[in-house]
Amino acid sequence: MRINKLYIALGVLIAFGLFFELAAHADQFNEDTKITFSAPVQIPGQVLPAGTYIFQEADPDNNQNLVRIFNADRSVLYGTLQTMPTTRKDIADTSIVLAKPENGQPDMLVKWFYPGRATGHEFTYSRQQEHEIAHAAQETLTGDHVLSSSEAAGD
Repeated sequence: MRINKLYIALGVLIAFGLFFELAAHADQFNEDTKITFSAPVQIPGQVLPAGTYIFQEADPDNNQNLVRIFNADRSVLYGTLQTMPTTRKDIADTSIVLAKPENGQPDMLVKWFYPGRATGHEFTYSRQQEHEIAHAAQETLTGDHVLSSSEAAGD
């Protein structure tokens, strides 16, 4: 039985089309996001110096709520952190929530949301740090905008 060359060529074209379609959506798949901080920021277990970082889901297929944080060129992995799902109302842009501790320490990264998604990632801290976060003023940064915690909640 002979397979027509036209069918082989068509199959190869479809396969390449599917491959390039998946590659074009890779950033959405793992929520790859570039975020620049103008001051040091605490994440669970360490303080990131001011700079640009890449945030991404570590294993989107397994729904383990793990987030990886890299430097801008991905040559340094700062951590793979456990998070909890959290929700927001405004889903248009990337947004982060920072807590401003009263003890003068750098701001603490509380939440990160990928643009266009209502569910994001809430970082898990020690009990003492969770207590500090609960009592700290919080700011939501969306795109180039900063909102106080009451504005972000829609009050």
